Amino acid sequence: MGKSNQPVLHTHTRRMGTKAAAVVLSGALFIHPAFGWGNYVYADAPVESTSGNTHAAPLNSLQKLSEEILTSGARLVTYQYALQRGTKTYKTRMNVIEADLSNPYIKLDVMTGKDGKTATGNPVTKMTKETGAVAGVNGDYWMMGSDQVPMGGSISKGEMITSPAELTGMYAFAVTKSGTPTIDQYRFTGNVALADGQTFPLSGINKMKYDKEPGKQHSHINAMYVYTSTWKGMKRPNDTTTTPTEVLVRNGVVEQISDMGALPMEVPEDGVILRGHGQAAEFMRRTMQVGTSLKIDYKLLSQSTGQSVDPSSFQMMISGHTLLVENGKASSFTRDTSGISGSGVTARTAVGYSKDGRYAYIVTAESNSVSSGFTLKEFQQALVQAGIWKAVNLDGGGSTTMTNRPLGEFDTKLTHETKEGGNNVRSVVNGLGVFTTAPEGKVKGMTLSGEKTLFIGQRATYSMKAYDEHYNPVDASNLDVKWSSADGKIKWDKDAFVAQSSGKATIVATSGGAKTTGEVTIIGAKDLSSLQIATGSAPLSAGASVPVPVKATLLNGNQTIVPASAVKWEIRGFNGKVEDGVLKVNSVPEGSKIGYAIASYDGLRTMIPLTLGSEKLIENFNQTNMSISFSGLPKGSTKGQVSIEGGFGGHGANDKVLKLSYDMNAGGSADKFAYAELNGSTGMELPNGTSGLKFDVYGDKSFTNLRLEIHDANKKAHYVNVAESINWEGWKTVEVDLSSLGISYPAKLKRLYLVNFKEDQDERATEGTVAFDNLIAQLPAGSSDIFPTATMNLTVNSKSSKVNGAVKKLDVAPIVLNGSTYVPVRVVLDAFGGEALWNGPAQTVTIMRGERFLEMIVNQKGFVRNGSRLASDVAPIIRQGRTLVPLRFVSEQLGLTVKWEQNTKSITIH
Repeated sequence: MGKSNQPVLHTHTRRMGTKAAAVVLSGALFIHPAFGWGNYVYADAPVESTSGNTHAAPLNSLQKLSEEILTSGARLVTYQYALQRGTKTYKTRMNVIEADLSNPYIKLDVMTGKDGKTATGNPVTKMTKETGAVAGVNGDYWMMGSDQVPMGGSISKGEMITSPAELTGMYAFAVTKSGTPTIDQYRFTGNVALADGQTFPLSGINKMKYDKEPGKQHSHINAMYVYTSTWKGMKRPNDTTTTPTEVLVRNGVVEQISDMGALPMEVPEDGVILRGHGQAAEFMRRTMQVGTSLKIDYKLLSQSTGQSVDPSSFQMMISGHTLLVENGKASSFTRDTSGISGSGVTARTAVGYSKDGRYAYIVTAESNSVSSGFTLKEFQQALVQAGIWKAVNLDGGGSTTMTNRPLGEFDTKLTHETKEGGNNVRSVVNGLGVFTTAPEGKVKGMTLSGEKTLFIGQRATYSMKAYDEHYNPVDASNLDVKWSSADGKIKWDKDAFVAQSSGKATIVATSGGAKTTGEVTIIGAKDLSSLQIATGSAPLSAGASVPVPVKATLLNGNQTIVPASAVKWEIRGFNGKVEDGVLKVNSVPEGSKIGYAIASYDGLRTMIPLTLGSEKLIENFNQTNMSISFSGLPKGSTKGQVSIEGGFGGHGANDKVLKLSYDMNAGGSADKFAYAELNGSTGMELPNGTSGLKFDVYGDKSFTNLRLEIHDANKKAHYVNVAESINWEGWKTVEVDLSSLGISYPAKLKRLYLVNFKEDQDERATEGTVAFDNLIAQLPAGSSDIFPTATMNLTVNSKSSKVNGAVKKLDVAPIVLNGSTYVPVRVVLDAFGGEALWNGPAQTVTIMRGERFLEMIVNQKGFVRNGSRLASDVAPIIRQGRTLVPLRFVSEQLGLTVKWEQNTKSITIH
């Protein structure tokens, strides 16, 4: 069936679901803990505890963790899939939105770009808010560096947004207007017909330039395309290869013609623009003039049945890549998957349906701090186990995103951490949304909303949320809620709860005759494996101000920032304080070379050292004599240039930066490298002992990998990862730790460079520009200008020692117990510098020497080093009222070398 009308943009009307009448609660009201509070999965919740079942899932099987109602006819189910790769076991979380297509209120639809426009990008988080969806995921693939247009076909409410590209093995998911789901491969066919019977074939609707398959023919050569008002911008498409001839058509009549050039306008809402090149342009010149009547017809051809399909028969369509599941079994891949990292472990997105066609399944597999991710074959097996009958692969990796609306809430939120990390969400070209058309119903129940995991001392507010009989939100802001707690672990304080002690706590909400409770987990030190200050060091300088966020790692591996209000601080060696997570140095005593800021949470402590001159600017490019050059790999295909210039990225004309432009379009699928070479083969010298580098990077949001290369005194090359993904635009300060690399000085920074790996290459831009400025060397706190260099000689049971050859008397002689030598800690620190603290009630010894922080408890073999809990074979002891520490263990933890001479029972430390 043909179409004579041009496509028209349709948008969703957002259903807010707010009731005009006040919500009144009674004791008969249903309080809904199962899907509102008790079983809700937070993205940072422990993997083993979300379902209340701590038993490990069997390998190669799905374990259901939780489920949550989204709206009448849709729910979110979270699974965990355990699998073995080599000798290691990995766990991946898989989130499944189950949409009942037989429910009259449930609708699926494509969400397109920004404000419903194609050739634009938008994060899924914004798409769902703009369209009013109750849930959504990312959709189709697109070509990085080209127009932000889906590669496949997309249909919304029967109107074609984009036509499928002429590519092999690319499948699409669609729902007919009768509510039947289908997955098939489609081809576009159509023509423009004039009143005299002349016709010319159409190649597509709203398409970017691409190479057709088979044959790799340029899509727009000798071709005619239709562009509708859904297309954003005046370049249709962004293509310098073909010069267009364009015709504006409104109500089937030609209104404007632009020969050998684009019309200087966007497509009007009530019209279309025909874009032709070569033979198509010649046809347009020969047959069309202002006032010419014409008709546009098009349809889709099913590649499985050969039958033509009217796009208006579809409620929606969104396209993807290879088929994943067919007839309830893993299918053969219908397209080469090397370009989408088919064998790589990454995040995945898919959509499918049940055998009876009743349910649609919208699926993401997470790849983040709590989830491994899948290869495509692993993803297939998990989808099969979830009971999916047929499924197609959607864009994955860094694009994989899911949002959902929690029960009782009006807004959607990010369902899980993305591969980009935290709440970083990539812009994508379209997405698949779940919508409800349910009318406002009677209030069905209430749920609690707020933080489910707290730290001791953290303040938290909660709210009561209402939902109607269709599980859509109802305004409950008029409720008079009284808050209390069921135990002493959490306390109500005027306008918020304050966590008091670790463990499970219960909060209570009462309104009218209704009461509901919610369980909160309060994290204690016993739940943590480490406590780290995200900033490695700080300057010991009056007036210095440094953010000091404290990061906690839970026993299950999850990481989170501890609220500033929950952290206690101790300042030593200078006058200062920490307020709202910022360390401020007020004054420094004369002659002081080092200070310490000690962070404590529930007794677990860590430290940041402050030193004089801990940072040194080594290059800002304003008055540099450095020579620079570009090189690329593979040679001949990766091209680019480097320059030192001012006025870039918002800088002033005299404020210069190192700019690196690159072009990785050639060379096919391969690992590609773009280098900024510093001083040719010489490199830039780093200060001796440099423990880290900090510099400003202008990002182009290319998602390429940023690295640097250092050559040390032993001619060893160190390749250092700076940023896994340049996922930002504009200037950003980055830091890289060099302290663990074993660099021998003198060392030189040879080059800064970008890497575009073969794996997931389709997700990254192939050309762009980045820049660098303000290279700063971070110097270690324990350098020799702060602490003495010494050689110390000790003998068991002797109170005589030597430090650098000079005899020193000890008040306690070293002793040997169970094969370990013990001394008072001051014996070591008096010779090599450092500071020791003793906490009598806790029986704890704390030792600080530069960047090294050590805590031990008497008679306990576990210890804490720089905030991390570790095991040891020895422990401090008390003898004759003195606390003695294991000599070798403590010395080596402080970076010293210990040598034992068995014959003389002597020890040498240096």
